[in-house]
Amino acid sequence: MLTPNWTAIVVFDIDGVVRDVGGSYRRAIADTVEHFTGDTYRPSQGEIDQLKSEGIWNNDWEASQELVYRYFEAQGQTRTQLALDYDTLVAFFQSRYRGPNPEHWTGYICTEPLLLQPSYLESLSAANIPWGFFSGATRGSANYVLEKRLGLQTPVLVAMEDAPGKPDPTGLLATVEQLEQRDRIDVKLPVLYVGDTVADMYTAQKARTLSPVRSWIGVGILPPHVQETRERRDAYEETLREAGAAVVFSNVEQLTPAQVRQLVVKSD
Repeated sequence: MLTPNWTAIVVFDIDGVVRDVGGSYRRAIADTVEHFTGDTYRPSQGEIDQLKSEGIWNNDWEASQELVYRYFEAQGQTRTQLALDYDTLVAFFQSRYRGPNPEHWTGYICTEPLLLQPSYLESLSAANIPWGFFSGATRGSANYVLEKRLGLQTPVLVAMEDAPGKPDPTGLLATVEQLEQRDRIDVKLPVLYVGDTVADMYTAQKARTLSPVRSWIGVGILPPHVQETRERRDAYEETLREAGAAVVFSNVEQLTPAQVRQLVVKSD
């Protein structure tokens, strides 16, 4: 049996890359902040983007909590004065995102538009490009889109429960290791990490520091909600490039096998 002529490994984030979460996760953030500020403040998409541009708020529960804290701090209160219970906040968030019944999901997750099709992933496999997923989403949420919506069979996935949150690169390294074991890859292939946030780009950079024996390439994707105006699109693209993105696409399927090869050549 011939050994495949591997090109590179591609690891995808999920939210904003595989599925559009502008009307789901981000809507749940706004709902949660509004609820826990007594219906006095609802953050805009731009304000949520601004928070996430800091590169440390990949967890949407923590992002919601932080926006609540900052609102009350602006009113002159300190965080220690607030009786904000994190578990209660998470439960409220989940009641919006998944729905009130944890066994039968009816929330915002059910209406998330897909940003790629299985045929795209098949084109990567046909070009000897192994792929997997490293996401800050819960495993249940990630599997909902990967297995139920896209019909993938046991994809390689490292989710929230499996690794520290981004930009810690532990989960990215673990995803790569699982792909290498599954496909018996014995060379240090370049890795492309495809994400839509500053934290994703920082994750690729930190992986490069921990494992300099291979190339780590950050690929930025513009989430749909920032493409509504040229100004927002250009500003978001610049933010991703400043965070380390080697290239930025408006849709993940623009990262074709030919583009993967081109990025690998440039990284050498």
